[in-house]
Amino acid sequence: MSRFESIDVVRLRWFVAVAEELHFARAAKELNISRQRLSQTVIELEEELGTKLFVPGAQPTRLTEDGEELLGEARELIARAAAVVEEVPAGPAALRVGFVPGVTVSKWTRIWSERFPDTSLEVVGVPMGEQNVALREGRVDLCFVRLPIDRDGMSAIPLYRELPVVVVPKDHPISVFEQVSMADLADERMQDAADIDAVDGVIELVAAGVGVAVVPHSIARLHARRDLVYRTVTDVADTEIALAWPTDRTSDLVEDFVGVVRGRSERSSRSPAARAKSPEPQKKSAAKRASGRPSPARNSVAKKKPAKRRGR
Repeated sequence: MSRFESIDVVRLRWFVAVAEELHFARAAKELNISRQRLSQTVIELEEELGTKLFVPGAQPTRLTEDGEELLGEARELIARAAAVVEEVPAGPAALRVGFVPGVTVSKWTRIWSERFPDTSLEVVGVPMGEQNVALREGRVDLCFVRLPIDRDGMSAIPLYRELPVVVVPKDHPISVFEQVSMADLADERMQDAADIDAVDGVIELVAAGVGVAVVPHSIARLHARRDLVYRTVTDVADTEIALAWPTDRTSDLVEDFVGVVRGRSERSSRSPAARAKSPEPQKKSAAKRASGRPSPARNSVAKKKPAKRRGR
């Protein structure tokens, strides 16, 4: 057994991205994660293996001998993991729907369970940094994502926008306002909250009095605590939530879930399930025609007055 087989596939993919690019910033952009998170993952991987994978301080980035060894085996392990997924026998029809932090999906899952009780719906939490790869690698069939994402080969339905808020300690001067601008925060120490997956650490720093942070409204609610408050920021761009899925994997189940999210009725003609249940138009039966309104000829006979008898 290889000493690298204990490493999860996601971390192996991240390492391979850096090893192939030999540039942390480009690899982070390709993976749609922060450079800091990628660097920290590599550091943790080196600590776990007890060896350096990249030559310290080398410019440009260069692999060590152990790094070269891991790169070769990592590619094999990733390919093997993909093959195992393909060989898994198909079970009962099911739909896997992912969601990134801050998105609440209970409304749509409830409607799905009422409308399609025989089709299971698996809801999967997906780190924002992995939303793109989770869709492209088939870990989920659809995903509620935070835009932007790589739209190449991807269908996406924008759903709603989120206001940005600033998170501050409860006794902070900002807490007395309902909304603020970035100019009001000019003298504050701003914590970098761009990496939504690592925002819990940022919130801890804010609670400790080490600066403030601007995050989407749902993220502030997700990490709400009694010693913090959040206020709307008026001049920072909104963030947008969308439902996305690979265009070439648009199945009937995917179409049905899209219909649920779009608010289509159960009998919508655009729903594959509704079309499957819809009976063929039936011709009126002869009995129904017979029981209808009398024909004009019969009417005239029925209404014809009897002739008057002439006297002699």
